[in-house]
Order: sequence, then structure tokens, then C-alpha cells
Amino acid sequence: MLVDTVLGWFSLDMGIDLGTCNTLVCVRGDGIVLNEPSVVAVRKGTNRVLQNGNAVGLVAKEMLGKTPGSISAIRPLKDGVISDFEITEAMLSYFIRKVHGRRGLIRPRIVVSVPSGITAVEKRAVLDSAERAGGRRVYLVQEPMAAGIGAGLPITEPTASMIVDIGGGTTEVAIMSLADISVRESVRVAGDDMDEAIIGHLKRTYNLLIGEARAEKIKIQIGSAAPLEKEMTMEVSGRDTISGLPRKIVITSEEVRECLKEPISAIIDVVTRTLERAEPELAADLIDNGINLAGGGALLRRIDMVIANATGLEVTVADDPLTCVARGTSVYLENLELWKDTLETDESMF
Repeated sequence: MLVDTVLGWFSLDMGIDLGTCNTLVCVRGDGIVLNEPSVVAVRKGTNRVLQNGNAVGLVAKEMLGKTPGSISAIRPLKDGVISDFEITEAMLSYFIRKVHGRRGLIRPRIVVSVPSGITAVEKRAVLDSAERAGGRRVYLVQEPMAAGIGAGLPITEPTASMIVDIGGGTTEVAIMSLADISVRESVRVAGDDMDEAIIGHLKRTYNLLIGEARAEKIKIQIGSAAPLEKEMTMEVSGRDTISGLPRKIVITSEEVRECLKEPISAIIDVVTRTLERAEPELAADLIDNGINLAGGGALLRRIDMVIANATGLEVTVADDPLTCVARGTSVYLENLELWKDTLETDESMF
């Protein structure tokens, strides 16, 4: 451990929020230095990354839904976990090289956030991918802990802090106290499911087929969890499923809200289940401390109001909720000696 600490003085250690939709990388002392989509473009049948291994992230996302038959734009993580080991390794290698460059001869130590509900096998896949991608030593931290720290919650104190991290593939809910998780729930319903609900609605109602990127744009521009003071409309283009020709329609924020009801209800259910399992004293603390929202899903209009109405608690959206988990991994990096007992490594897993 002493040798590892000394080497750490000379390496460019990184914290990675390995998300279903986006991967964020932070460097100790510099904060977030990379924020790119978790997308890789490969040659079909070979898993060979295009453009000499550089068709990753922003470059690859621009290809989603627009590739010819010989190319696939792949999201190698699904529901917060690795679905394609080889492509994830290639993606991590690219991001680590991009950040690390030639600034250090010593391979970096890496802290990677993972959903709290993943299995030991899924954790092993993350560890192996990060190590093979260039990590000298890899630590895993549970996403709710990282999100809580990144949101500035007093998770080390003897009082309850509650975080709801709505990401792309999973929603993580946890009540934390004394630097550990007291109660947690993880459900594989999040931002991606909202996008799929919009795609399904347009297909059923208008016979219009759109892609994931356009559905996400609809969600961001006019999506909401509760009625708005001024409802909105948006033009949407896609392919008619009957004629096969391009077509444009106009949809309203009311109908988008209606089709988001199911995934939002699933998120509210997991929040209430977590509260029901809390110890009485921790539950009492939450009357004063309330619930904190993080992740991209926290930016959906009025989702804080809907959760507040369902729980009777005050709900606050964290500052810059998209980067909470990444900022939390940065804090772990800066205090590895202090936090190392709460992190998982190869040795602690088996």
C-alpha cells in the first residue's frame, strides 16, 4: 500500500462515472476533464473500432441511427452495466488515453462508480475492463455514495441523507449515514425508458418512427412530470411506418407527459419503498433534511414536485445534477487513504 501511495504522487489518477448514456472522467485536482457519450462505432462482425480506434464518444454518437450496413454505432452499457465487454474496454482505453496522454509514465489509479444493485459478476466485468484499459489499480464506489458526496450531502455525519440518482439506465435511491448506506434500492428504469416511452407513443399514435436521439431531444425540450404553467409544442420528423416516407408532425407537452407517466411511476415506487425500509430515526431526520435529486433525470421539469407530492418531503435538485457522481469520484480520489475501506477492489471482492 505504501508503494501504491508513493506511485500515486506521480500518476494522473482518475475518477470515472461510467454511465449508460455518458461517461465523465475527472482528474485529481483538476475536476471533470472529459464528458462524452458512451457510444462506440465499430465495423460490423469484427468489433473493430473505426478511425484507428478513435470513433468513440461524441464522434460515434453523431453516427447513431445514420450508419451504413457495414458499420454499427453501439452503446456498450445497458441498464448501468456492461453488455459488451470488449467494446467497453475499447471505449475506456480511448477515454483514458485521451485524458492521460503523455502526462505520466505511471499508469493511473482509477475510481469507477457502479450501480449499487449490480452483481459480483458485473462488478468483475467493470474491474477487468478498467484494468485492461490501463488502470494500475481500480476501485469501485457505489453510485449513490458518489452522488451524495458530489451533491455536497453530509453523508459522514450521524444524520440521514437521501439521494435519488436518475441516470440513463438505472435509478439509484439510498439513505446514507455515517459514511455508509443504510437503505438502498436500485431499479433499471431511468432516462432511457422515458425515451423509449416517447418512441412507442409516436409509433402507436402517429405511425411515426423516430430514433433514440430525437426522442431524447423531445424529452429535454418539452418533457415534464407535472402540468406546466404554459404548455409547449414541438415539430418532430421521422419515418412513416405505413408509407415508409419521411413525415413531420407536431406534438404537445401534455401528450409527452402522459407517455412518461409509467417510468416516472416506477421511479416514485422505488423512492417510497426505500423510505418504508428506513429506520425510524433516519426517517425522522428526512423530515428536516428532505430528498436530493441527481443525474440527468433530475432535470426533467417538475419531477421534484411529483416526488415531493408522493412522499410529503421537501425535494431539492442538486447543483449541476449531471456531474454529481463524477464529482463524487473526484473526492474519493483526493481522499483514497481515508475512504479505501469503503471501496471495492480485486482483493475485497473475492
